[in-house]
Amino acid sequence: MPELLRQHRWILDFLDIALMSLIIYRLLLILKGTKAVQMLIGLGILLLASLASRYLELYTIDWLVQSFLAQIVIAIIVLFQPEIRRALAHIGEAQFLTFTKAEELKSLEEIVRASISLANRKIGALMVIERETSLKDFIEVGTPLDAKVSRELLASIFHPTSPIHDGAVIIKGNRIAAAGCFLPITLSSELSKALGTRHRAGIGLTEETDAIAIIVSEETGFISMAMNGKLETKLDMGTMRDILTDIFTAPKRKK
Repeated sequence: MPELLRQHRWILDFLDIALMSLIIYRLLLILKGTKAVQMLIGLGILLLASLASRYLELYTIDWLVQSFLAQIVIAIIVLFQPEIRRALAHIGEAQFLTFTKAEELKSLEEIVRASISLANRKIGALMVIERETSLKDFIEVGTPLDAKVSRELLASIFHPTSPIHDGAVIIKGNRIAAAGCFLPITLSSELSKALGTRHRAGIGLTEETDAIAIIVSEETGFISMAMNGKLETKLDMGTMRDILTDIFTAPKRKK
């Protein structure tokens, strides 16, 4: 078998390239939406500055940049420590090579049904679904759960007797990452004064990130959805399902 592979070297080359492409792709997914992306851009600018200073014979700038780049490995370890730790954790997970589209659709259905159930009982709720931008900073200040998304669990979290019913639930993929999370409040003067803290928090987060916020009003029982700093109100089950399905599955089909 090894002899056969040596005779067909292109098979090994193809396998090598495919594995490296997959690893780089997964690492980019982990870094996407984090502060590490900004740091990588900064390092890219430094590299361009080094090339430009060498071309223009700016020896002092070239010496400074080269001195920094000589310690680049240590700098990357220090700057990207959280991302490196997260990447290693993802590599150790069984889901590293799997795609859970069906599970995501099931989670969306559970969110829709939970929203309707809470609205019918006029129980206030704020559920946030993470997209491309990482919500790690908001997850860390809440109560960590890491539980599978289910209608029953969401209903129990927002029940008035629950110790973590205040704040937001943050959903990541098909998992409830944390509950009782505090979100930034929008300062927009264009919003109706009738909107409460939950609505303003949901809108505030979507002004800063690409997350989707679902708000259930305990006064009216209306369901609202915040996206890109805009609020859609009085949603029913069918409309909610259509919007969420379009957001989370349509882009994947286009790819």
